[in-house]
Amino acid sequence: MKLSLGFSPCPNDTFIFDAMIHQKIETEGLRFETSYEDVESLNQKAFRSELDITKLSYHAFAYVTENYVLLHSGSALGFGVGPLLICKNEEFAFTNSLEVFKSKNKPVDEHFSNLRIGIPGKYTTANFLLSLAFPESKNKVEMKFSDIETALLSGQIDLGLIIHENRFTYQNKGLIKVMDLGEYWENLTGGPIPLGGIMIKRNLPEEIKQKVNRVIQRSVEYAFENPESGIDFIRSHAQEMSAEVVKKHIELYVNKFSIDLGEVGKKAVQTFFDEAHKLGFIPETKQNLFL
Repeated sequence: MKLSLGFSPCPNDTFIFDAMIHQKIETEGLRFETSYEDVESLNQKAFRSELDITKLSYHAFAYVTENYVLLHSGSALGFGVGPLLICKNEEFAFTNSLEVFKSKNKPVDEHFSNLRIGIPGKYTTANFLLSLAFPESKNKVEMKFSDIETALLSGQIDLGLIIHENRFTYQNKGLIKVMDLGEYWENLTGGPIPLGGIMIKRNLPEEIKQKVNRVIQRSVEYAFENPESGIDFIRSHAQEMSAEVVKKHIELYVNKFSIDLGEVGKKAVQTFFDEAHKLGFIPETKQNLFL
């Protein structure tokens, strides 16, 4: 049986899926037709129910729970992995930091509402966290995640919300961190931040869904046991990244939660949905989230 599969060309995803799409493991008769897209493009495809299996931001998942269910394997959750809010001026970074505003009892939300903030997509988890930390931040500019640093340097935006490998490159360009929104979430909930997961269509037979989950878990385990096996495939989709950045990227985003969410991972995802529902950021979820 052939299933359509969408994931990003980022090293964490290519690391996870290499073994299964290249038949390095037992795939239980499954074959995969793959497409490589940035996370917001995958979100949009999911809204149109185009793919059988897809990587999605957890924020976007909230809008497609009628059609997709979350697999236990393949997710990106963790501590110290959240999006960063950055700027290009050190004085600006200091005067606009959350800590400084708190110390001066200044209205943080009101101030941030006037700033142009580059975001990697409306339905990304990064944007959800920004909305959670700064509900009045309305002046957002959607752009591809890899264009945010350039837009910040050219003055098109005042702040940039960065994800993926940009965590490792922004300082080399003279850009400065204002706030780590992952730390904000961790302090708020005490749990890991759910960034993205692997979803599968609900209307597929239960046997197929369980089989896909097993195959992805097997693929992640193979990648951990044979970290050099997929390096050429990973590098072919990460041509602008140095070997060091590729390695750091994988180490940051692929962990025990990628093998299996477990109770801690499930609790983090449920907390994410509960907080978002409470604040009215996402629609009410009527379906069970988990496979």
